[in-house]
Amino acid sequence: MYYFIGIKGSGMASLARILYELGYEVAGSDIDKYIFIEEDLRNKGIPIYSFNKENIKDGYKVIIGSAFNDDHEEVKAALENPNVECYRYFDFLGEMMNHYDSIAIAGTHGKTTTTGMAYHLFKDYDKTTVLIGDGTGFAKKDSKYFIAESCEYQDHFLHYRPKYAVINNIEYDHVDYFKTFEDYKQAFENFANQIKDTVIIWGDDPYLPKLNIQTRTLSFGLNKSNDVQAVNYLPTEEGMSFDVMIHGELFGHFNLPYFGKHMLQNALANITLGYLEGMEAEYINERLASFDGVKRRYSVKKIGHNIYVDDYAHHPTAIRMVIEATRMRYPYKKIVAVFKPDRFSRILRFAKEFAEAMDLSDYPYLCHFPENAAKEPGIDIDIHEIGQYIPRAKIIREDQESAKQLSEYEDVVYLFMSSKDIYKFEDLVIEAKKAEI
Repeated sequence: MYYFIGIKGSGMASLARILYELGYEVAGSDIDKYIFIEEDLRNKGIPIYSFNKENIKDGYKVIIGSAFNDDHEEVKAALENPNVECYRYFDFLGEMMNHYDSIAIAGTHGKTTTTGMAYHLFKDYDKTTVLIGDGTGFAKKDSKYFIAESCEYQDHFLHYRPKYAVINNIEYDHVDYFKTFEDYKQAFENFANQIKDTVIIWGDDPYLPKLNIQTRTLSFGLNKSNDVQAVNYLPTEEGMSFDVMIHGELFGHFNLPYFGKHMLQNALANITLGYLEGMEAEYINERLASFDGVKRRYSVKKIGHNIYVDDYAHHPTAIRMVIEATRMRYPYKKIVAVFKPDRFSRILRFAKEFAEAMDLSDYPYLCHFPENAAKEPGIDIDIHEIGQYIPRAKIIREDQESAKQLSEYEDVVYLFMSSKDIYKFEDLVIEAKKAEI
């Protein structure tokens, strides 16, 4: 029995699904509050219990989520039981990846989408197992490839030594752990230097090309200096069209139903991966053109004349990219942007940048921090930390009254952006809109 302490965590849920699909018995525990990730686990019949030290039994292999310290009641019970094998999530995953041709997807932004895109590219090329940071995990027995979203938070990705790594970009984040931007960049440099074969980097990034990377490197981007270069880029009504040059020679032409330069970046990373594994350009284009996204990354619902988008964006740059891509995709609609914060330290550090990003929308709205947001020493702020820099933004609560207020817009795109459960508020707005009809 593999038992997961914190099974509703995005990476934990993905790993639990993988082990289940490989034929192992799986169970776990977590807080009682509903989290969308748990649906897939329950649909597979994977038991989810409330925390209780009595859940830990002899013979279990216990995987401990990174959010849980040794003094947690179940963690303590597992560590003190000599008949229980204990693993931290990232240690277990790192060891598992060593048995495959593994691919780690890293970077400040775009990890989840790039990982999902890579799985879609590889899954029919050869047997592939994947761990995506939206709670998704798919496994095939005797897989050749293992693709894993790899987060830098608390240096977790330093436990992985894959064959290939993609680093999409570097922008200062997780300021509660990395005290300076130099610390943050150093973590990526350390990660790049433990890759077994090739590091694939966004060559147009202002910081990545300057890292001291000793591992073989392939760069991708728009500039001529890149090993893999997109040329003749053209936004179209259906998405984007471009050619790809590799080491100065034409590799192929691509027509993809994506919007925004960030999606071009994600596509180029995967084209580079496909090239390294011997895929033809036509095959890569065919596979990427049928990729329809991942959970909570620009998830679109069209209801009447309105568009409702749920997105995981929780950093100013991600919010900016989502709004800019929306302008390109829906040029004739106004944008109602709703943002819910997560970490106090991130908001304190980037308050002005959050305000500037939200100011790109037509109607900006700011929600309060979740009641269960983790307190951080020395930080005492609320959503007005952002609001002070964007006076036209309206600060709202996620309740029926605010949902009714938002539902009064017509022929717009609603953007609900947060790493937290803002999708519940999206549902309230949709219901309020239906009630008006």
